[in-house]
Formats: sequence, structure tokens, C-alpha cells
Amino acid sequence: MNSARERDDARAPAGIYTDQMVVFAGILLLVNAFYNVVVWPRFWTRIAKDPRARDEQGRATTFLTVHAVLIGIALLIAIASAIAGVWVLVA
Repeated sequence: MNSARERDDARAPAGIYTDQMVVFAGILLLVNAFYNVVVWPRFWTRIAKDPRARDEQGRATTFLTVHAVLIGIALLIAIASAIAGVWVLVA
């Protein structure tokens, strides 16, 4: 009959790969968060300066509103990715 230690040793490689994947996933989430935080605010400055962003009276157009929503969602995903990435790496 096999001891508990022998059974654990037999399963060790799967645990190693799982640990590596968890670390990889955590790092990937943090890279995603960093990318979104760097790229989207810079894109917003270009959108806000675009002539299509405002009408003749200076009011926001659908072009500006749609991009504001999309950028807002992207930044929310960045926050969620950062939280999840830190959580995965710390746990």
C-alpha cells in the first residue's frame, strides 16, 4: 500500500504547472491593467480634441459620448484586472 507521501510525490508535477500558470495569469492581469491605464487616457486626449467630438454649439456629440463610455469600461476592466492580478499573486 502506498503512503500518503508517495501519492503526493506522484502528483507533484501537476501542482508545479498549476502554480506556474497561476503566477503567469496574475502577471498577465497586471500587464493588462498597466496597458489599459497607459493607453486609454492618451487616446481620450485625442478623442476630446477631435472636431467630431463637439457640435457647433460646443455640446458633446454621440462620437464623444460613445468613446467616453468605451474608455470608461476599459478603465473599469483595468481596475478589475489589477485587483484580480494582485489577489492571484498574493493568495
